Amino acid sequence: MCIRDRLTLFDVKINYVSPDILRMPAEIMAEVADSDTPQAEYRDLDPVLAESDVIYVTRVQKERFENPEEYEQVKGAYVINREIMSKAKEEMIVMHPLPRVNEISYALDNDPRAAYFRQMENGMYIRMALLAAVLGKA
Repeated sequence: MCIRDRLTLFDVKINYVSPDILRMPAEIMAEVADSDTPQAEYRDLDPVLAESDVIYVTRVQKERFENPEEYEQVKGAYVINREIMSKAKEEMIVMHPLPRVNEISYALDNDPRAAYFRQMENGMYIRMALLAAVLGKA
């Protein structure tokens, strides 16, 4: 089992939202399909926002584009801001691996649904525990 399909061990529906150029690779979608996990692709966040419990946002990585013009076309395609969040569930969360560029408005940092700082802190503790275990300090 690949690490990337661990999410399929849970009772979830996965909605991929991205511009065409950044679509989820077909091989990953095939792995998810093999697990019978429902999934769907969208080009716009609106159809799935109100039903989502978690939004996992990533930045558009400029370094992954060979053509700078393609990056410029999609770099600001999805920006999570207060207006977007006003359409979301009150108990949903927004996750992000950080660092961010402009894909999440700084105005959301104090929103209780913004989980990315907790996510970052928890990741630090996990890395500390892994290092301690590797070094025989656990």
